[in-house]
Amino acid sequence: MQHQAGKFYNFVEVEKGATEAVFYALKERNIAVFLMPNQEILDKYIPENKDVYIVRQLVSEAPTQNIDGINTVTLEKMLVDIFCDETLFAAQQGAEMRTIFNEALSKYTVNRNKMLRYANRRKKKESFENYLKTITNYWQ
Repeated sequence: MQHQAGKFYNFVEVEKGATEAVFYALKERNIAVFLMPNQEILDKYIPENKDVYIVRQLVSEAPTQNIDGINTVTLEKMLVDIFCDETLFAAQQGAEMRTIFNEALSKYTVNRNKMLRYANRRKKKESFENYLKTITNYWQ
C-alpha cells in the first residue's frame, strides 16, 4: 500500500456452519469481534476499536496454504478479496488497490489461474479479469 491504514482488521475465515461458534468463542475471551458485518456496523462500531476481529465464512475452494501447521491465505486470495469486498476493504479501493496490485504482481510470483478460479468462485471472474487488464504489471 502507498498509504498507512488507520485501522486494522483480523479476518478469521472458517468453514460453513462454524462462523457463529467461532464468533462466540472469541467473544467469550473479550475480543472485539464482529460476525460478517455490513457497512452500517463497520461505520458505527468498528472505528472505535483498534484491534478488531471479523469472522466470516471461507468461500469453498478458496486458495489457502499451510505454513508451519497454520492454515492461512495465499496472495491470490488476498488480491481477489480486496477486489471483491469493497465494504471490508474500503481503504484499499481505487488508486490504492491499483498500487497494491502493481506491487504484488511485480514483486511476487502470482498464479493467474488460481486467482481467476477463485474470482469465479466469488462470481466476479469477468469483472476481475477486466480489472487485471488495466494493471501495468499484469501479464496478458
